[in-house]
Amino acid sequence: MNIEAGKLTASQGMASRPMRPITITGGTVLSKGAFASTSVRVAHGLIVNETEDISDALTINAQGLYVLPGIIDIHGDGFERLVTPRPAAPVDPLIALLEADRQFIANGITTAYHSVTWSWEGGTRGTEAAVSILEALEVLRPHLVVDTRYHLRHETFNLDAEALILDWIANGRIDCLAFNDHMAGTIKQRHRPDKMAGMVTRSGLSEAAFLVLIEQVYARADEVPASIQRLAAAARRAGLPMLSHDDMTPQMRAWYRDLGCAIAEFPINEETTLSAAAACDPIVFGAPNVVRGGSHTGCPSAAQMSARGLCTILASDYYYPALPLAPFRLAAEKILSLSEAWALVSSGPAAALGLTDRGSIEAGFRGDLVLIEDRSPLPPRIVGTIAGGRLAHLGEAGRIGVGA
Repeated sequence: MNIEAGKLTASQGMASRPMRPITITGGTVLSKGAFASTSVRVAHGLIVNETEDISDALTINAQGLYVLPGIIDIHGDGFERLVTPRPAAPVDPLIALLEADRQFIANGITTAYHSVTWSWEGGTRGTEAAVSILEALEVLRPHLVVDTRYHLRHETFNLDAEALILDWIANGRIDCLAFNDHMAGTIKQRHRPDKMAGMVTRSGLSEAAFLVLIEQVYARADEVPASIQRLAAAARRAGLPMLSHDDMTPQMRAWYRDLGCAIAEFPINEETTLSAAAACDPIVFGAPNVVRGGSHTGCPSAAQMSARGLCTILASDYYYPALPLAPFRLAAEKILSLSEAWALVSSGPAAALGLTDRGSIEAGFRGDLVLIEDRSPLPPRIVGTIAGGRLAHLGEAGRIGVGA
């Protein structure tokens, strides 16, 4: 599918479709940190108070369900498997991102940041891939149900990308910027085929050619710090949220913090996590880490970090369904209360990203809501999702009616 040929006007998209008011009754509603049996009303895309005059509203019976703020995913790269379901079988990004939109809704995610890695590796994480995803998202954005944004995960040794990233920042084309460096680990493991196989496959190069590329890129190591500083300065001027990814030491976290990277994303050890917490940095860990019972890479346990107040945000990372499940797992294991745990996927990321219009159920906020059934021994189940005031998913048609 050609992107230009696939363009539609904004007037044809979601933004122009009329929104019917919605009243949700009978549920257990989380608002301002507490649960209550109350109703929630949505009109014109926003949550409205009880005195708002709305008529001809859809009514949803939420009896037996939790009514929670829509999930905000600060970092999700599950779309990579939709763009490249097999290494030699890529799919048009327009198709892949439309499918991602459906997966978000099914998992209660109402604001999503596609974490797009642009690396010196080339291949599926190279320039063509990063650009095609951005262009596809810009075409699709008016037509997506979920508020979908571009989280650029910049491999810091990708020096040739700097000029274009600066242009993207200046023109407001990206929504947050993360600094990531996998070169240190790559250099250490470059002569271990078992460790390099995945990177070689993604690159599309032969193993020999990829080893040559590593040496060529690493030879420019002295240029990297200045490039990071220039990009961070541009992002600060643009008011762009910044993250540092996989910080390895407190010193590394402090260096990035001084550049304006306020968010610590996946710190790789407890010492670095503690230093981030001491500075009141928002700290991101993966929801799959919670659901699986630990990190698959030997990094800190997200559940343990949450128990100690060292995690303020959970991200889907590589698996979207983990986001609605993780808070319930933390609550079931009595690590946090459900209201505290749900903040990790709603108000926590909203605050870190400067999204002052969402993350909570209160009048004037976006009409982003998720209805969840928690019936042991089954996993929590998404019954309904309302995104931007529109009913996007309802798994039980019998819960809907029409009335004032």
